[in-house]
Amino acid sequence: MRIAVLMGGPSPEREISLKSGEAVYNALVSLGHQVLKIDLDDKVVSKLKNFGPDVVFNALHGKPGEDGSVQGMLEVLGIPYTGSGVLSSAISMDKVATKRMLEQAGIPTPKFMSWSIDEYSKNKEKINSTILKHLGLPVVIKAPTQGSTIGISIVKERKDLTPAIENALKYDPYFMAEVFLPGPEITASILGNKDPEVLPLIEITSHTGFYDYEAKYTPGLSEHIIPPRLPKTIIDKINLLAKKTYNLLGCRGFARIDFIVANKEKPQVIEINSVPGMTNTSLVPDAAKAAGLDFNLLIQKIIDLALETKNK
Repeated sequence: MRIAVLMGGPSPEREISLKSGEAVYNALVSLGHQVLKIDLDDKVVSKLKNFGPDVVFNALHGKPGEDGSVQGMLEVLGIPYTGSGVLSSAISMDKVATKRMLEQAGIPTPKFMSWSIDEYSKNKEKINSTILKHLGLPVVIKAPTQGSTIGISIVKERKDLTPAIENALKYDPYFMAEVFLPGPEITASILGNKDPEVLPLIEITSHTGFYDYEAKYTPGLSEHIIPPRLPKTIIDKINLLAKKTYNLLGCRGFARIDFIVANKEKPQVIEINSVPGMTNTSLVPDAAKAAGLDFNLLIQKIIDLALETKNK
C-alpha cells in the first residue's frame, strides 16, 4: 500500500510532529508499505498528487494539520486520511468550542470563561476582577487552539494573571480562563469509528508538578501509571464519559481525551486531542501496549480505520 505521512508543518508543535511522523514512518516501512514522508509546505498538493497515496497518515500536531484545514484539503483531493474529519477536527482543536458542546450535552467539564484580545485590551482590570471573582485562584489560563500545553499557565497570584493572559494571546486572538481543580490527571485513548474502544486509562504524574511541554517530551520527567490509582467505579465512569465525548464530537479513527478527577471522585473532561502524539514518550502508544497492541499493530489499525471510512 502507498502511504504518505504528513508531518512537521509551521505550528509551534513542529518538533513533536516530526518525531511522531518519523516513528509512524518507521512502523509503516517495517509493515511492508511503500511510504513517503511529506513535511507540510506550500507544495504539499503537488507532492501528494505525484506520489498518489492510497491513504494519508496525518501526524501533524497543531494548526493547520489538526484544525480541519488539512482534512479539508484531503477531502477535496479525494484521499482517505487517518483521524477525524473536518468539523470534528475544527471543534476538537478549539477548547472553547469543545467545552461549550460538552456543557450543552451535560458532560462535566471545569467552569470557564473566555474573551477576545480586543475585549481584553479595552477592559483588562474588569476582566481580571471577573476571573478572580468567579474562578478564583489558582486559575488556569489557556490559548484555546494550541496543543502540548503551549500558551498555558497556572496562575497562583494576582500579579501573574495579566502576564499569563498576554502570553496566551501571543498564540490565539482570544484566551480562556478555567477554574483550577486539583486531582489526578487521567487520559483516555480511544480507537474506532462508529463503535469506538476505550484503551486502558493512564494516570499521569509529573516530576515538575505540571504536565507541561518539558514534562511531556523529556524521558523521565513524567510517569504513566496503568491502571490509574482510582476505584473501579470512577474508572468505569471515565470510560463512559470518554466514549460519550468521542461520539459527541464526531471523532473517528483515534483520539485522546484528558480528564481531571476533582476530589478523586468527580471526573471532568479537560480537552480532546484529535491527532495525539506518537513519540516514544506519548500516551496513546502506551495505552495500546497495555491493551496488547504493539506500536506497529496500532499504526496498522489506524490505517485500517481510515480505509474503513472510505469504504462506507
